[in-house]
Amino acid sequence: MKRYLTLTAAGAMAAAGIGYWMSTTATGPAEALVPAAHAAETETENAPAPAPAEIVEMSLGNPDAKVEVIEYGSFTCGHCANFEKTVFPELKENYIDSGKIHFIFRDVYFDRYGLWASMVARCDPLRYWGIQSLVFEDISGWAGGEPAEVADNLRKIGRKAGLSDETVNACLQDAGKAQSLVDWYEANAKEHGIDSTPSFIVNGEKYSNMSYEEFSKLLDDALAE
Repeated sequence: MKRYLTLTAAGAMAAAGIGYWMSTTATGPAEALVPAAHAAETETENAPAPAPAEIVEMSLGNPDAKVEVIEYGSFTCGHCANFEKTVFPELKENYIDSGKIHFIFRDVYFDRYGLWASMVARCDPLRYWGIQSLVFEDISGWAGGEPAEVADNLRKIGRKAGLSDETVNACLQDAGKAQSLVDWYEANAKEHGIDSTPSFIVNGEKYSNMSYEEFSKLLDDALAE
């Protein structure tokens, strides 16, 4: 039997058109993930689609800076986690905090767990960057199990960041937000040709992953223009 193992209502998510990349053979009942999931499966096909949600652009630095950097990253991407740990701290200290650049992080959803992590991180925009760091700290630790286990691991990350389980559950079950995030990601990926992570858009030009030294030179050249 096939079942959509999402953290939102299974029927609503499929009706919204994003189930195709979340479909998998069930290893347990979907209701084990969220209490409302099983009940949602009995809804009629004519049930209204979830309401769209506003997507907040997550950014740091000076919005009026001469150089804009957009990072496209997935919360289940090991290379993205390595960039977060080895390159981003110096980038933040030397270019973002000093106001030289405007830095934007845009989530990429190559898999359902990446979407779930994003939904938790976006529960509270003020906690986004802290939760992002916690997620990237140990991807295999939270994303390596079965869906129900992954959901529980994300709740633990939420608690560590100061969110209640009730808040995290509400965020994970927000079908409108999930659909809006997927639509937003697909539009961004199409605009900038994103097919791998991390990818960077620097003043409109696309670049692949790089070391701090390479990034620094790129930014210095752009600032000097």
